[in-house]
Amino acid sequence: MAILLPLQTFDIGPGIGKSYFEDLRGGTNATVTVNNDGAAPIDLVLFPVNSPVLTYTIPAGTSLTIGVGLLLVAALLTGPAAGTFGTIQIVASDF
Repeated sequence: MAILLPLQTFDIGPGIGKSYFEDLRGGTNATVTVNNDGAAPIDLVLFPVNSPVLTYTIPAGTSLTIGVGLLLVAALLTGPAAGTFGTIQIVASDF
């Protein structure tokens, strides 16, 4: 069964990171979609259980959807030069 978490809008200034999902009780299988509507790239940082930290750069005006097993934390991080805005959606599931 999948649980669609609320769509979250972000407007993050330069050099700032913000967490949008946390499950510190062992992780949750999840799919994360980020829409970067701003003019600067943003990094999606994922912390899965017993795995290296995953970082994906999402260029301006694009989106990314990725599935992660046993996700602990999903965060967004902007670069030092410019902030950006857009949306992030997380679907948690038991697959």
